[in-house]
Amino acid sequence: MNATQTPIERAQDWLNSSVFDVQTKEEVNALIAGDPSNLEDSFYKDLEFGTGGIRGKMGVGTNRINVYTLGRATQGLSQYLKNTFSGEIKIAIGYDVRHNSKAFARAVAEIFSANGIRVFLFEDFRPTPLLSFAVRELGCQAGIVLTASHNPPIYNGYKVYFSSGAQIVPPEDSQIISEIQKTSFEQIRFEANSTLIETIGEEIDQKFIQQSLKACGIEDSIAGKTKIVFTPIHGTSVHLLPKLLKQAGFDDVHLVESQAVPSGDFPTVKSPNPEEPEALEKALELAKEIDADVLFGTDPDADRLGIGVKDLTGNWQLLNGNQTNAVLVDFLLEKRKEQGLLKPTDFVGSTIVSSDLIISIANHYGVQCKVGLTGFKWIAKMIEDFSDQTFVCGGEESYGFMVGDFVRDKDALTSALLVVLACQELKAKGSSFYQKLLEIYTRSGLYREDLISLTKEGVSGQKEIASLMQKFRSTPPKEFAGEKIISVDDYLHSTSWDYFSKIQTKLEVPKSDVLIFYTVKGLKIALRPSGTEPKIKFYTSSHLPMSKMADYPKLLEKSQKKLEDLKMQLLEY
Repeated sequence: MNATQTPIERAQDWLNSSVFDVQTKEEVNALIAGDPSNLEDSFYKDLEFGTGGIRGKMGVGTNRINVYTLGRATQGLSQYLKNTFSGEIKIAIGYDVRHNSKAFARAVAEIFSANGIRVFLFEDFRPTPLLSFAVRELGCQAGIVLTASHNPPIYNGYKVYFSSGAQIVPPEDSQIISEIQKTSFEQIRFEANSTLIETIGEEIDQKFIQQSLKACGIEDSIAGKTKIVFTPIHGTSVHLLPKLLKQAGFDDVHLVESQAVPSGDFPTVKSPNPEEPEALEKALELAKEIDADVLFGTDPDADRLGIGVKDLTGNWQLLNGNQTNAVLVDFLLEKRKEQGLLKPTDFVGSTIVSSDLIISIANHYGVQCKVGLTGFKWIAKMIEDFSDQTFVCGGEESYGFMVGDFVRDKDALTSALLVVLACQELKAKGSSFYQKLLEIYTRSGLYREDLISLTKEGVSGQKEIASLMQKFRSTPPKEFAGEKIISVDDYLHSTSWDYFSKIQTKLEVPKSDVLIFYTVKGLKIALRPSGTEPKIKFYTSSHLPMSKMADYPKLLEKSQKKLEDLKMQLLEY
């Protein structure tokens, strides 16, 4: 496809090619005869690799997820793997419960096999962390999972993993993209070699469970006394998480039955995203009804985890990703300290848009917190880059956490088990998950975060996002919520500018379209176009000193007011 072609010219190419089947051509003709904006959005560009690989709406067109765009990506990746590795090449393929995921996974497996690559294909839907685990467990050079994570039902996606079990990063990502761009639809090999496709399932499940138990320090089944409410929100975790909890010794698990049936329609929620409180409403209702100790829900591919716990007065609170991660990081580091395992060479991982509270916790225990770009692939890369150090755990604000290094992506399954362990052990000590969070605040100060996410669809939306980022770069506000800006980090240009000293320093991280402003009284404002959705995101954070837990309510109110003022300013800018 020629990048200079118009959408209608691209659509005509599909009609004139013998590659595309009759049904596809009928759908293209319907687009041409219908709304011009739909045709434009379907064909104005090729799907691009973002922070999570390829993700988009399903349908016909070069800017849609379909067997041909996935086939082109697979053919290009096949060529890259054959150019890079000698001998037998192996790849693992997983998929979630979304519409077409199973069929897409089968088609992708057949294309790899047609290119002489040995394929391990999961027998049915599985959580994404299981695919990451399988890549290393089976000695694969790469892995693929068909998923669009928490996106609406019309979306699907194609995440690419490398031999480390992590999603691709530089230089592999650009090399793979280059190979895909050189690949035409006519070059896709659809004729499968079935002898190269092997089905996998239960054996990998059990190996994953054993490694998950080990990562959480469970050698034998423990006496689980915690009452758990769990919702898979119609996704893949229903297959594995109850088994993991049971083998750990926790069998008082109450499933939200109306959300237990896997479905690509996600019929009981507006969005199958545990970041959204509405997605956990049914779990919250059940938790209150049975007086549970903890509730949690996972997104469709089970890499994100949202949790709810009781506060000091017995009322339920849904925690955000930064809060959950803070308690889990503290819990793991404290256990290592108690066991005499904590070393200065231990480290935890975080990201530039996540709460700086994680850095404070690491400092408290005398270990390092390494901070990378947004996306869990950068935390996973830390494990490879600092192999002479011990990676304990890592997390990012978007409800992702990873325990140990047996999985190289965010892992809601093992994280859920760790949450349950923390709840049980803290309760035995006369504390609670929520109380531990407040104790961390009294030590490090109250950190409070908010996320503003603006959807900007199509060609015009892409231009609007780019224009907004440019505006903040060229004419930024002089202050945020009444607080003067003291510095700004521009990751696209790898620069950090100090407003007071007028000194510019270089950021030693890969380039990314991210701006982060810091104010004199502790506000942090990060701006970033999403790498997987047509959105621009504003990550905001407030930091206030807090010396005792009794101060929490008034400081929380003050912090929330500051973030609300900030939100209004950002939306009006």
